[in-house]
Amino acid sequence: MRNLYNCGFETVLMNFRGCSGEPNRLARGYHSGETGDLGTVLELLHGRDPQRLIYLIGFSLGGNVLLKWLGENPDQQKVQKAIAVSVPFELNIAALRLESGASRLYQAHLLHKLRRSIRARASRIPLPIDTGKLDDLKTFRQFDDHVTAPLHGFRNVDDYYQRCSSRPFIQRIQCPTLILQARNDPFMTADAIPDITELGPGVRLEVSDSGGHVGFVNGQWPWRPVYWLDQRICAALNQ
Repeated sequence: MRNLYNCGFETVLMNFRGCSGEPNRLARGYHSGETGDLGTVLELLHGRDPQRLIYLIGFSLGGNVLLKWLGENPDQQKVQKAIAVSVPFELNIAALRLESGASRLYQAHLLHKLRRSIRARASRIPLPIDTGKLDDLKTFRQFDDHVTAPLHGFRNVDDYYQRCSSRPFIQRIQCPTLILQARNDPFMTADAIPDITELGPGVRLEVSDSGGHVGFVNGQWPWRPVYWLDQRICAALNQ
């Protein structure tokens, strides 16, 4: 946000439910395909100033939500440009990738935070799930099957992953949209990245060999990093 401000843009950050420091008041929360809240925020911003240009940027899970919303609303007129970074295009592939190699460190860290969040919610309101077995959920597939899917009306983890992966929606996107992706992203494998035949008329996909997950750090010396991602995003928005 500071970088965007320095580039001349006013910014608004959308926190997903329960991620802002304020407890969520419902049993449900957010998930990788929840686009309703994004639509609500856009309605609010557009209503405040219908003539103002709106550009959207989504990172990681937020990138999946962004692309899915654009595909669900190909004729929308509220958003003029969009950028999605390090997107888990296929949720099942991403979940399986996080079960292998060094990626398991990310999985353990994120699942610890998710279990803590669910326990905090359960202490305030009743949840229609068995919270006594949260520590037994060691993978994202297990967590999404026992927590995410039932809390949000999906039959099971496979139903959730199939309906909420952004990859099938990309071909419908009309809005000028830039996707920035790295082949060495530890959250997924390269075969999850769509090819050119799957891109909608408004979509441009830039894939680099390196960059990691929302990384893309350059520079000759570790103590003088160059954040290429910041530069690329500002350049794209100013085109």
